[in-house]
Formats: sequence, structure tokens, C-alpha cells
Amino acid sequence: MELLWKPDLEDGTFKNPVIFADYSDPDVIRVGDTYYMTASSFNYVPGLPILTSKDLVNWKLVNYAIDRINYENYDTPQHSKGVWAPAIRYHNDRFYIYYGMPDEGIFMVSTKDPLGKWDEPVLVLEGKGLIDSCPFWDDDGRAYVVHGYAKSRIGFKSYLGIFPMSWDGTKAVGEDHILYNGVETQPTIEGPKVYKRNGYYYILAPAGGVKPGWQTALRSKNIYGPYEEKIVLKQGNTIVNGPHQGGLVDTVNGDEWFVHFQDRGLYGRIVHIQPVVWENDWPVMGQNEEDGCGEPCLVCTKPNTGISETPCSLEASDDFADTALNLMWQWLGNPKDSFYSLTENPGFLRLYALNPSGKKEPVLWESANVLTQKLVCPFFKASACLHIGSLLEKEQAGMVMMGGHYAYLAVRITGGMKTLVYAEAFDAEDGSVKEKLTVLQKLAPDTEKIIFSFAMEEGNDGPVFKMFFTLDEKETAVPTAFMPSDHTWVGAKIGLFANVPEETAPAESGTAADGKGGYADFEYIHVTPLTTGN
Repeated sequence: MELLWKPDLEDGTFKNPVIFADYSDPDVIRVGDTYYMTASSFNYVPGLPILTSKDLVNWKLVNYAIDRINYENYDTPQHSKGVWAPAIRYHNDRFYIYYGMPDEGIFMVSTKDPLGKWDEPVLVLEGKGLIDSCPFWDDDGRAYVVHGYAKSRIGFKSYLGIFPMSWDGTKAVGEDHILYNGVETQPTIEGPKVYKRNGYYYILAPAGGVKPGWQTALRSKNIYGPYEEKIVLKQGNTIVNGPHQGGLVDTVNGDEWFVHFQDRGLYGRIVHIQPVVWENDWPVMGQNEEDGCGEPCLVCTKPNTGISETPCSLEASDDFADTALNLMWQWLGNPKDSFYSLTENPGFLRLYALNPSGKKEPVLWESANVLTQKLVCPFFKASACLHIGSLLEKEQAGMVMMGGHYAYLAVRITGGMKTLVYAEAFDAEDGSVKEKLTVLQKLAPDTEKIIFSFAMEEGNDGPVFKMFFTLDEKETAVPTAFMPSDHTWVGAKIGLFANVPEETAPAESGTAADGKGGYADFEYIHVTPLTTGN
């Protein structure tokens, strides 16, 4: 099967990005011969993805650290909130992930087995505006958390903070205070990761903003500072904007690599890796070093990890053959068992038409029961097959390209008729969301199946988005000028849904199994690459 994205060039080199998917704010560790990565998940659940690799180039999604966000308001999508910029660490034979939730505080989850069930999250320090947390266990028996601040919640930014924590990592044991002031020289510094090497404490942190920024290294002989500073990675003459925010990791032979993201707009924040060398006790990242600062590599010799993995790609297609959801899927908010079934009709994903938002005029942006997956390559065609015979009056089911602007194709039951509709919404993240609906055509009463397709094609001036529907093996293009977009630090996503969109929609009240609603059965979603370029 053709890989959707192939960074491994199979000649001893690789190309960046190593993951063409929205794994924002990545952090990575090595335990034995395995690399473990996690990333921000915001309001999407399950959250805190766990990816593994043996060679830092070929990555697989293997687990999540949290099943849901244990606050009731996250039962409705809380865009821009949730899980921000985690740090993963291995300490005393346990895996730990620390993460900030900007409205709630700093949390920790841990486990002995990263591929199994993680323990319930622990609130380490409550407070608004505390984000981007990284733990550090020092060799003198003391432990700390270094973190950033969210201006939208606390009123300021460009500072890093620190507080002492218990050795078991479960709670703050002292006051939080400012550790570093980057206002003048490192504006918008955030996302700190803490390391110790050759007698220095290092804080690696992005600054300058997500798209135009750079990677900064701070160092001090005392964890409380004062810190010297140096920019160690910037865009330079490359096309890789804002190369920053990530984690430093070594190989079994002592080589070091920096894993970071690049903001690619509608595709989200995709993952690159850069070689690291040390000069005068400063890290130098990437290539074309000038005055101790490198710029990103696009093609590079593969890390020497002692293991060569078979080239692989993140999954995007699903035939729904299992009794549990594939790991590619995340809900827009906390899910409920009533949203779906993989066992009522084996081999199909059954989505029940519900209105979990409880609003009189529900829109997808506010509906937790939208099932989404990341875009995992630049140019592709995604096709989903829906069986629509069990939808009831005022219900609909379809396929959406979700983002700050979003659009969908659906079959809606109106006046007993099956109607093919197109809808779009713009500037959803501004808080006032309206879906503009266009009726494309009435379907024959005996229509039981339809295929919806989205294509991202390579155009002269960038990607071009197209939509299609297929009836009776005839594919028809849907006229649209719509273009997907990112939103609140999250890339666009493909989604599947069934809901009750009309003004008379009741709050969620059950499933078709108890006679209170209809459903759609999704037979498959197939995603194929259109080109292999980036």
C-alpha cells in the first residue's frame, strides 16, 4: 500500500517533516531503544497522543494518555482550551507527562506502561494562565516545574516561571515565581524544556511567535538563574518558518537531535527533526551554522540509532473492522457511549443522530459528537461511504472539513425526503457561528448509500480544495470556493458526523436502539495520496 507520507528516503537519508500531521508542541524522550513523543491535543479527545519510533524518522501512533478531560464544560467543545504543550519524562521507572490547561492549572499523568492505561490526571498546581509545564528532577533530591504564562488568562506573556514540587511529582510545595524575563530580547518566550548538562541547567524555549519565531537556549549554573541566552535555530534562508518548540533527545551512541514543529497553516503544526552539536557549552541545531545559530535541514543523514525501521506512515483510512475506534480518531469534545457503535452493525461505524450541545440551533462547531482525524499528507483524496436508510426526520449525516472555516456535505431528511445539502461556516472561532446551507438536490426515496469525497490538490499557488459526491457510481463535483483553515492553534481536520441540525432539535435523548433517534452507518473512509511532494 502506498504511504501517505514517506520521510524515509531509504538511502540513509530522510526528508523533513518526519510527520506531516498536526502534532503541535511535540516533546520526546528515549527509553532504551524506543523514542516516545507526545503533543498538544487542546479540546480534542482522547488527548495527549503517544507516538513511538526506533529511528526518530518513522513514527507510529500507539496510544493516548487521557481518555477525556474531566471537567463538565468539556462535554461541549472548548476550542482553544484544554491540553497545551506537554512535556514527557521518564523518572524512577515511570513515564510522566506534565501539561498546562490555561483555565484550570498544571496537571500530571503517569504510568509504568506507556502503551497501556495511564493513571488519572493529578492537579499539581491550580491557577489560570499556567501553561507549557516541564518537570525537572535534580540530582540533589529536589524537583521543580518550569512553565510559561498565557497572556489571555493572566494578563502578561514573555516570562517563564518556576515552582518547586514534591519528589513524587504530584503537587507544588512552594510558591510560583518569575524565573526569566524575555520581554526585551526574547518576546513571547514559552514552551520551556529543562535539561542539565556539564554543570549547566538549560532551558530550551521558543520565542518570537509561532510563525516568525526562533529557538532560544538559556543556561545557568543555578536553576533559579540568572540565565544567559542564545538563539540556536532560526529560519534563515530556508522555507521552514518558526522552527521552534520541541524536545532534545539523544541516541544510544550519544548523538543528539532536536524535535520541533513548523506551522503550516491549514495543515497545523507539523514535525521536523534537526541534528544537534555542542560548541562552547551551547547547542547548535540544524545546518549552515552562523555565529552558533543553525537553520533547518530539509534533507539530512538519518539518526544513527542502531535500528532501521521499515518506512511507515500515519494511518488515515478505516474500514471499521474493529470493535474499538482506530487511534486516528478524536472527538470534538468529551464523547459518550451513545454517540456511536462499532458492534450494532459489525464492519460499520454507526453514528447516532444526536444534539449533545442542547442548543436550539446546533452547529457542528459546538457539537462534541463530531469524529475527526488529522490531515496526514499535503495532497490527498478522502472518500467516505454512508448508508443513510435509517435517518429520521430533521436528522442528517455527512462528512466535514473542520476548522476555523468549515464546510460539509450531508444527507438531511426534510419533509420525509432525503436531501443532499452543502453547508459552510466562516470565522467560527470568533464565537458567533452560523452555517450557511445550500440544497444541492433531492435524492430518490430509495437511495440507501452515498459517497462523499474531499480532495486537496496541488495548484499553481498552493493547495486547492474540492468536494464531490457519488451516487450510482457517478461522481459529481460540488461547486465551491471554500478553502479549509486552521483555528486556535489546530489544523483543519476531516470529520464524520450525524446530528439533528434543525431549530426543533431536542437535547440528546438516546439512540435509535431505544426508539428515540435515527443513525447513519459509515462503511469506510479511504484516504489516498495525490502526490508525494511537500
